[in-house]
Amino acid sequence: MSYVGLWKLHSIGVNNEDFEITYMSAEEYLNSPMPSYVDKNDEEAVEEELNDRRKTVSVMLKVGEDGLIYNLMPLPAGVTQEEIDAAVSAGQVNLVDGMMVGQTMPWEIRDGALWYNTGDEIEVMGEKRESWFKGSDENGYLNIMTLRFAKAD
Repeated sequence: MSYVGLWKLHSIGVNNEDFEITYMSAEEYLNSPMPSYVDKNDEEAVEEELNDRRKTVSVMLKVGEDGLIYNLMPLPAGVTQEEIDAAVSAGQVNLVDGMMVGQTMPWEIRDGALWYNTGDEIEVMGEKRESWFKGSDENGYLNIMTLRFAKAD
């Protein structure tokens, strides 16, 4: 399987009541109950949570031939082409495939599976852990943190 190309969000992993990860589609995630830390009576807090969720479900990945995974986010609504061009010229924003680039991560193939490097130094119980993680799974998805992506092209 070639991993190079665009990947769209398939589902989001959330903890259920037994603290096991289960996956919700974008629509299920957008419509799921507010978490306990959001005051459901505070319209502003609820709207902020919904905006964060909308941003999350709009993320895409591009696995590049250059050995990098690009975290892609849509441009904010209402931004003019002039503003985009100015931000790109000033080095404030990078664009790939018409989307803003967030984090990039190196990737490589190990035994047929895609692995990615977060670059984060991780320590578990006093022991340093590798910053490379297996991203691909047996179902053909890419898993980055709690997000599951399906190949778009």
